[in-house]
Amino acid sequence: MAPTHGSFAHPLSRRRLLAIGTASLGAASLGTSAHAAASWPDVIALPDGFRPEGIAIGHAPYAYLGSLGDGSIYRADLRTGEGGIISTGPGTPSVGLKLDDRGRLFVAGRDTGARVVDARSGEILAFYPLATTTPTFTNDVHLTPRAAWFTDSYQPVLYALPLGRRGELPDAADVVRLPLSGDWTQVADGSVNANGITRTPDGSALLVVQSGVGGLHRVDPRTGVTTLVDLGDAAPLTNGDGLLRTGRTLYVVQNRQNAIDVFTLAADGRSGVFRRRITDADFDVPTTVAALGNRLYLPNARFTTTPTPTTTYSVVAVPA
Repeated sequence: MAPTHGSFAHPLSRRRLLAIGTASLGAASLGTSAHAAASWPDVIALPDGFRPEGIAIGHAPYAYLGSLGDGSIYRADLRTGEGGIISTGPGTPSVGLKLDDRGRLFVAGRDTGARVVDARSGEILAFYPLATTTPTFTNDVHLTPRAAWFTDSYQPVLYALPLGRRGELPDAADVVRLPLSGDWTQVADGSVNANGITRTPDGSALLVVQSGVGGLHRVDPRTGVTTLVDLGDAAPLTNGDGLLRTGRTLYVVQNRQNAIDVFTLAADGRSGVFRRRITDADFDVPTTVAALGNRLYLPNARFTTTPTPTTTYSVVAVPA
């Protein structure tokens, strides 16, 4: 039986919904400081028992990671591998996270909604309940200049936090709830549905991977209507997790496959061509991906290992 969900009102106009779905907010490009990263560590140790899932990198050589355990945020220096906790968690998970150009981390909080954290001070700037029904699993986030978009792995809906023209954070009452329709078929057996999220190269739509069935969907940000992206003869993106797009290149992390599949997308995101698969001996169920220079950085969530306070975790760097 499919999960039920309530009425998702749109407090913003149709034009506003389109605006918050377009231009992407820049993560560090693959061309930044490529020569400098050659001597940086390939594996960065995280605190024992940390249980990482999401990763975000800005223009400076620092990665931010969230803990599935207590929600703490860890900052790692990619040049040296050193780091420390910058924000003690609220005791609930941090899943996907993204960093904006104002130094704010937007954090998906699993069943607690989302929060915004100052990456400098660690202060929680805002908290947003997102779902109107349970079960809910706020999983990943993508930033545009006008919104933070979140996926829900247990409900067929996307959430958007509309941002002001100067990046002002919204009130909780302004959360946009966009039900998914069209080609989207929610799986209700406890599978992970909507997971990683990014945008099309031309900015006209969002891209969301549906983990359990391995489909990549193009989502109209005005209507929620989805269409399956034509990936030709590529294998299903089963266990598809974090997405990273740079230009027309899309990286899809497939966690339990210990792999990243790489595609070249059409500008409108309606189709893509498989190019190659990236694997590494140090992968141990990587979940999400961020880039700096000519490197991709992935946290090892180690989902096949029982977590304990002494379980080791790491971030792995591979060539893009």
